Amino acid sequence: MRTRSFGRLGWQVSEVGYGMWGLAGWSQRDDEETQRALQEAVDLGCTFFDTALAYGDGISEQMLGSLVRANPGRGLIVASKIPPKNRQWPSRRGTPIAEVFPADYIRQSVEASLTHLGMSSMDLIQFHVWEEAWATDPNWQKTIEQLKQEGLIRGVGLSLNRWEPENGIQTLRTGLIDAVQVIYNIFDQAPEDNLFPICDELQVAVIARVPFDEGSLTGTLTKNSCWPEGDWRNSYFVKENLEATVDRVEQLRPELPESMSMPEMALRFILSHRTVSTVIPGMRKRNHVQANLAASEHGPLSEELLGRLRLHRWDRQPTSWSQ
Repeated sequence: MRTRSFGRLGWQVSEVGYGMWGLAGWSQRDDEETQRALQEAVDLGCTFFDTALAYGDGISEQMLGSLVRANPGRGLIVASKIPPKNRQWPSRRGTPIAEVFPADYIRQSVEASLTHLGMSSMDLIQFHVWEEAWATDPNWQKTIEQLKQEGLIRGVGLSLNRWEPENGIQTLRTGLIDAVQVIYNIFDQAPEDNLFPICDELQVAVIARVPFDEGSLTGTLTKNSCWPEGDWRNSYFVKENLEATVDRVEQLRPELPESMSMPEMALRFILSHRTVSTVIPGMRKRNHVQANLAASEHGPLSEELLGRLRLHRWDRQPTSWSQ
């Protein structure tokens, strides 16, 4: 496993991390297999783990805390997120920050996450949604500075809303944000335009999420794909999105080198960009862990292939189903 520097915080983290959303909140959950997959990731060199208070209402954090305690001295980095108080994903234009991240709620959420984790401090806390209009609000700024001074957190990040990679740049310029989490993949290349240059300038770490476009870039979806009742993917892959997405994947498929799987190509596309600090695929089975972490060993894609993949950029706008 190759490592990269995590922005100005200077941590050396595995360039393939572990996204823990699907471990506690999606259908077909298997906690025993999940724990085996998590341990497999550690054994293969994964050190960056991304969870959230909202993932299974703390269950995902509890899993991560158990993993950290079972692996002392392995340098595991713990990143979690503060959910919006109004429980709106994504955030809405014009909503006051006092309704989403009031100061006392920020502190309460951090303390709740630490309780679930069974830890006295965590490495990175992230705001789970964000609006640029909140950048200069003094209440969140003062609160996170206090949490840092008290040693409850080491770094602060933003998790940007889907397909809004520039809705946080002004906040980065406050100098208070150490990391930014953004959707970045073969289809969603827009972060390269303006966000990544600012992150380079300010030495802000970049966490690339949704590397497989919610599963489409595994190459396994069809226009008839469906999921069990209650699974989030049913609300995301509505008919208009599923059909358009499958068409895009089929247009991409001829670019796939004969010796490479589509998930490997998707991960290596992301890792070919030097600004990315780590990419966090969701992984619930050990064979997925083994395959995804192996992408690090293979290194960047060729410039020729990258050039062809850039032609598959798909600029999308947030809509009712894109939460």
